[in-house]
Amino acid sequence: MTTQEPEESTAAMEPTNDYIIKVLLVDDQVMIGEAVRRALAAETNIQFRYCGNPAEAIQAAEEFKPTVILQDLVMPGVDGLTLVGRYRANPATQSIPIVVLSTTEEPAVKSEAFALGASDYLIKLPDAIELIARVRHHSKAYINQVQRDEAYGALHESRRKLLEINNELQRLTNVDGLTGLSNRRYFNEYSGPQWRLAIREQSSIAILMVDVDNFKTYNDTYGHLAGDEVLKSVGAAMLKSFARPTDLPARFGGEEFVVLLPATPLESLATLGERLRGNVEELKIPHEASAVCEHVTISVGGAATVPKREDTVLELVEIADQALYEAKGSGKNRVVTRAK
Repeated sequence: MTTQEPEESTAAMEPTNDYIIKVLLVDDQVMIGEAVRRALAAETNIQFRYCGNPAEAIQAAEEFKPTVILQDLVMPGVDGLTLVGRYRANPATQSIPIVVLSTTEEPAVKSEAFALGASDYLIKLPDAIELIARVRHHSKAYINQVQRDEAYGALHESRRKLLEINNELQRLTNVDGLTGLSNRRYFNEYSGPQWRLAIREQSSIAILMVDVDNFKTYNDTYGHLAGDEVLKSVGAAMLKSFARPTDLPARFGGEEFVVLLPATPLESLATLGERLRGNVEELKIPHEASAVCEHVTISVGGAATVPKREDTVLELVEIADQALYEAKGSGKNRVVTRAK
């Protein structure tokens, strides 16, 4: 850039206050640049940069990041008012105070300058005391605004991260650590509102109880770590089998699982249970000690109802559990469903 003909202020770079004022002068007259530099030179917390080429003004402002821009109105190639509009259209400079320097006090010119976004209007060259006062006034207001914006941004980011942490903690309290399914606690929380909705809308609601067949003998044969892998695989099969947003597969405890199925009639329940049973069997996890099959299997019991106000979700769980008991007692690796 050909912007440094007047020397940059040699004032001490360490501020005496808690902020540094940075003044960018855009003016094609080197004499004006030198005069402004001298007026500001004794101010220990003011940095100064001069740009004599209006075509480079935006780039100079982006690089220098001034707290105030002193902008000449009449320059070759592009006038100062056009530059004011460009500063305001540029995200990097749109908030920086702009003090227009002019040789005239024409009201129409002033009005246009303020309409385009100028912050102040000075007849050049102003008295050094007035220039410094205007520079300090506009810079302080700008710096305060920047600091407020940064503080607000930091607070917003802090709140966002806190919300993320709280959401993650909430998620962890609702999730079974082994399978990644919802846990029994969340099943109890979720089933209540869904049950009340079914009562209000008089819609069918269903539950599937699921148990891994011969799981104790599997652990005895292959070890508990292998048993944990089986539970993970069954959990994955459950997620695959129930894709509706309202469906809730959960680990009920040990090798037992449960699925809450809102808006699900009895006639659909056997099909859904059979899909899950088949998905687990298709995993073909070896189980040599099983009395049912050479692979890991599950038994499924289901129950559905259109609940009345006096009914409870616990009653439906008990009926599904009875159906599960029947499935296991009649040979395992099967699905039994009942209506309440």
